Amino acid sequence: QVQLVESGGGLVQAGGSLRLSCAASGRTFNNYAMAWFRQAPGKEREFVAVISWSGGSTYYADSVKGRFGISRDNAKNTEYLQMNSLKPEDTAVYYCAARKGAMTTRPGDYYYWGQGTQVTVSS
Repeated sequence: QVQLVESGGGLVQAGGSLRLSCAASGRTFNNYAMAWFRQAPGKEREFVAVISWSGGSTYYADSVKGRFGISRDNAKNTEYLQMNSLKPEDTAVYYCAARKGAMTTRPGDYYYWGQGTQVTVSS
Protein backbone atom coordinates (compact mmCIF):
# COMPACT_ATOMS: atom_id res chain seq x y z
CA GLN A 1 0.00 0.00 0.00
CA VAL A 2 1.31 3.40 -0.98
CA GLN A 3 1.62 5.94 1.79
CA LEU A 4 2.67 9.57 1.82
CA VAL A 5 3.26 11.05 5.27
CA GLU A 6 3.87 14.76 5.77
CA SER A 7 5.63 16.29 8.75
CA GLY A 8 7.13 19.59 9.79
CA GLY A 9 4.06 21.79 10.07
CA GLY A 10 3.41 24.06 13.00
CA LEU A 11 2.88 27.59 14.24
CA VAL A 12 5.32 30.29 13.16
CA GLN A 13 5.38 34.08 13.20
CA ALA A 14 5.19 36.06 9.99
CA GLY A 15 8.62 36.26 8.40
CA GLY A 16 9.65 32.93 9.83
CA SER A 17 10.53 29.64 8.15
CA LEU A 18 9.37 26.04 8.19
CA ARG A 19 10.52 22.94 6.35
CA LEU A 20 7.94 20.34 5.41
CA SER A 21 8.85 16.75 4.61
CA CYS A 22 6.90 14.06 2.80
CA ALA A 23 8.04 10.49 3.23
CA ALA A 24 6.82 7.98 0.66
CA SER A 25 6.57 4.26 1.26
CA GLY A 26 5.12 1.24 -0.49
CA ARG A 27 6.86 1.76 -3.80
CA THR A 28 9.74 3.57 -5.45
CA PHE A 29 8.84 7.07 -6.59
CA ASN A 30 11.85 7.62 -8.79
CA ASN A 31 9.67 8.04 -11.90
CA TYR A 32 6.98 10.08 -10.19
CA ALA A 33 6.50 13.83 -10.15
CA MET A 34 5.84 15.05 -6.63
CA ALA A 35 4.02 18.20 -5.59
CA TRP A 36 2.72 20.27 -2.71
CA PHE A 37 -0.78 21.66 -2.50
CA ARG A 38 -2.50 23.60 0.26
CA GLN A 39 -6.03 24.24 1.41
CA ALA A 40 -7.17 27.06 3.64
CA PRO A 41 -10.53 26.95 5.46
CA GLY A 42 -13.39 27.66 3.07
CA LYS A 43 -11.13 27.63 0.03
CA GLU A 44 -10.34 25.15 -2.71
CA ARG A 45 -7.15 23.13 -2.68
CA GLU A 46 -4.50 25.08 -4.56
CA PHE A 47 -1.20 24.23 -6.18
CA VAL A 48 2.00 25.33 -4.42
CA ALA A 49 4.99 23.65 -6.09
CA VAL A 50 5.99 20.59 -8.12
CA ILE A 51 9.25 18.80 -8.86
CA SER A 52 10.08 16.33 -11.63
CA TRP A 53 11.12 12.77 -10.85
CA SER A 54 14.78 13.60 -11.44
CA GLY A 55 14.63 16.79 -9.42
CA GLY A 56 15.90 18.73 -12.40
CA SER A 57 12.72 20.71 -13.02
CA THR A 58 10.56 22.66 -10.63
CA TYR A 59 7.58 24.97 -10.93
CA TYR A 60 5.95 27.26 -8.37
CA ALA A 61 2.73 29.13 -7.87
CA ASP A 62 3.26 32.87 -8.27
CA SER A 63 2.17 33.40 -4.67
CA VAL A 64 5.17 31.46 -3.30
CA LYS A 65 7.81 32.03 -5.98
CA GLY A 66 11.03 33.32 -4.47
CA ARG A 67 10.00 32.32 -0.94
CA PHE A 68 9.47 28.54 -1.14
CA GLY A 69 11.83 25.84 -2.42
CA ILE A 70 10.86 22.29 -3.37
CA SER A 71 13.39 19.47 -3.42
CA ARG A 72 13.55 15.69 -3.23
CA ASP A 73 15.89 12.91 -2.20
CA ASN A 74 15.03 9.82 -4.24
CA ALA A 75 17.37 7.63 -2.20
CA LYS A 76 15.17 8.40 0.81
CA ASN A 77 11.86 8.54 -1.10
CA THR A 78 11.29 11.94 0.45
CA GLU A 79 10.35 15.37 -0.84
CA TYR A 80 10.72 18.66 0.98
CA LEU A 81 9.22 22.13 0.96
CA GLN A 82 11.38 24.86 2.45
CA MET A 83 9.15 27.81 3.28
CA ASN A 84 10.78 31.17 4.03
CA SER A 85 9.38 34.66 4.63
CA LEU A 86 6.08 33.15 5.64
CA LYS A 87 2.96 35.30 5.54
CA PRO A 88 -0.38 34.92 7.35
CA GLU A 89 -1.98 34.11 3.98
CA ASP A 90 0.22 31.00 3.80
CA THR A 91 -1.83 29.51 6.63
CA ALA A 92 -3.36 26.25 5.39
CA VAL A 93 -3.19 22.49 5.53
CA TYR A 94 -0.36 21.44 3.26
CA TYR A 95 -0.58 18.19 1.32
CA CYS A 96 2.05 16.29 -0.63
CA ALA A 97 1.01 14.39 -3.73
CA ALA A 98 2.56 12.09 -6.32
CA ARG A 99 1.79 11.10 -9.88
CA LYS A 100 3.55 8.99 -12.46
CA GLY A 101 4.87 11.02 -15.36
CA ALA A 102 5.04 14.73 -16.10
CA MET A 103 4.60 17.60 -13.67
CA THR A 104 1.17 19.22 -13.54
CA THR A 105 -0.52 21.77 -11.32
CA ARG A 106 -3.98 20.16 -11.23
CA PRO A 107 -4.92 18.27 -8.05
CA GLY A 108 -7.05 15.83 -10.04
CA ASP A 109 -3.97 14.59 -11.89
CA TYR A 110 -2.36 13.21 -8.73
CA TYR A 111 -2.93 9.62 -7.66
CA TYR A 112 -1.44 9.57 -4.20
CA TRP A 113 -1.97 12.01 -1.35
CA GLY A 114 -0.75 12.49 2.19
CA GLN A 115 -3.01 13.26 5.12
CA GLY A 116 -1.86 16.87 5.37
CA THR A 117 0.05 18.95 7.90
CA GLN A 118 -1.17 22.24 9.36
CA VAL A 119 0.86 25.38 8.86
CA THR A 120 -0.26 28.44 10.80
CA VAL A 121 1.43 31.82 10.36
CA SER A 122 0.62 34.45 12.96
CA SER A 123 0.83 38.17 12.23
